[in-house]
Formats: sequence, C-alpha cells, structure tokens
Amino acid sequence: MKEPIVRKVSHISVAHFYEHHRSTLELQLMNSPLGMSRKIIQPALNRPGMALTGYFGYFAHERIQVFGAAEMAYLGTLQGEERYNRLTRLFQNNVPCLVFAHGVEVPEDIIRIADEYSTSVFCSTLPTMKLVNRATLILEHEFADSTTVHACMVDVHGVGVLITGKGGIGKSEISLGLVERGSSLVADDMVRIRNISGELIATSPALSRGFIEIRGIGIINVTNLFGLKAYRRQKKISLIINLTSGEMTEMERLGLERKTTTILGVEVERLSLPVAPGRDMTRLVEVAALGQYLRESGYDMAGEFNKRLHQEIRNRTPRNLND
Repeated sequence: MKEPIVRKVSHISVAHFYEHHRSTLELQLMNSPLGMSRKIIQPALNRPGMALTGYFGYFAHERIQVFGAAEMAYLGTLQGEERYNRLTRLFQNNVPCLVFAHGVEVPEDIIRIADEYSTSVFCSTLPTMKLVNRATLILEHEFADSTTVHACMVDVHGVGVLITGKGGIGKSEISLGLVERGSSLVADDMVRIRNISGELIATSPALSRGFIEIRGIGIINVTNLFGLKAYRRQKKISLIINLTSGEMTEMERLGLERKTTTILGVEVERLSLPVAPGRDMTRLVEVAALGQYLRESGYDMAGEFNKRLHQEIRNRTPRNLND
C-alpha cells in the first residue's frame, strides 16, 4: 500500500461546528450570525469560571467557552461596572464562541456585548457534562489527522478489516461475499481513515455510503439487498489484508511471522493473501478476521502450533531420531 497523504486540520469555523453538529448538541444561535466566521483552533472546551473572577493568567481563549450552572451562579453575583468589565475582557480575548448549557435564558447584556465583538452565543438544552462530553468527542473527530486510501473496509464479525490490493484484484467482490455471509460494509473503493486517540477509524465518503461497485453488474446498495445490518457507518481497523498475485514464503504459510503497516502513526497487523483460481477468498478473509479476534483475545493459533512442534522435538530422544 502506497504511503497515504496525511491531512491535518489546524482549525474549523464556528459556522462549520454549528451547521454540522447543531442537532447532536441541541444548539440554538442566540444572537447575530456575524461571529460564525471565527476559528476554533483547539479541539477542547473551556469553562471560564476563573476568567469571570478576573483572573486571565491561564485563560484558554482559543477554545469554545461553556457556561454551566456554576458560571451562571457566579455571574448572578456580579453587578454593574464590575460585571460589564469582566464580560468585556472575556470577549476581548477573541474567544471562538460561547455555549450556555441547561437551556438557560442567556442574559441580555451578554448577547449585547457579544454582538459588539462579533462573537456567536449558543444555547443548548443539554446538561453541562453531557454537552462537554459530546462536544469533546466531536472536536476530537474534527481535528484528527486523516487520510484516504484505495481499499475496501468491512466489519467481519466485529473485526474491522481493511482489504487492500491493486485495482481489479477482487477487493469489492470479496467484500460483497462477506456482506452476504453476515458482515457489514463500511466503505468500498475509497476509505477515509482518522487517527482518533490512537485508533484508526475508517469511514466512507458521504456520496458512496452503503454502495459497492461490482465489475459487470454496476453499483449495488447493500442495505436494499441485505438489510440495514449490511452497512456500518464507521469501524476501527484491526487488521489489514493485502491481496496479492504472488507466491507466499514458507514463513508466511505457517503464519508465524507477524507484519505490520503504519498508518497515521498507528501500527496495524497486516496479512498477505495470494489470489489464485479456485481459492475461496471470501472464506479465507473471514477466517483471517476470526483469527485476529482470537489473537486480540489472547490466543494465537500459529503460536500454539509452534509451541507443540518445539515440545515434540524436545521430547524425542536420539534413539527415536535414529529409528
């Protein structure tokens, strides 16, 4: 597999954050849309409790600012010029946006100052911690390093298998066979991969989700043919199976030599399977996936056979070897 081109995200706009995740986070814009062009630079959130007290020494101003019950309670203790100065200084730090949790009524003075500094203010009906947890996962996904590879991705009995190989070798046909046997298609032809917290998560481009192309037949919608279980939106990559047209070495035939491929800094076990007339490649990929499941569970079939073989050699005496 060729070295993939890595896409890094330095920022996302507030507009992108709102438009793509407003439903998940139950967001509502409370003021002018002038702040939608602001940039979110850090994939994390900040609760500005210390800033509201007047301490800005370690203020994470590049993060989304979340106001929960504690912040709202403290705001209630601030009056007049002191309140205005604290809020104004908060906005002077060019924060990306403000989000108020619990569906509280956003104070009018905050909306007015936010409009002066062209900063968006949102309200969410979610409780504070649920809002923070959901938004953190979203931002982690948005800022994750990503790449796109020419391959197929299938969830085979819970094991995420990335099937690679040169064009026309049969990746899509094998994937369709796996789906027919109960697996779930994640992506065909183009697989988008993100490194999220050290795990490689594969998805499909929006246009081709749930579709697979078979030469001689055309485009197939797997959910129409095999039901909703035949498609999965995303899956962690646990095994890479590279389809080849060459011969395997003796070591590869025994399955004792483990090889890996590094994608986005993460190592994934790789297995090469030669394609040849008469070989049931769908079944072989399925067995390889089940073998990977056993290895992840702590049992190595090839390693167990190797131990038995060495034990048998040790148990033999010179007399037996001469027989």
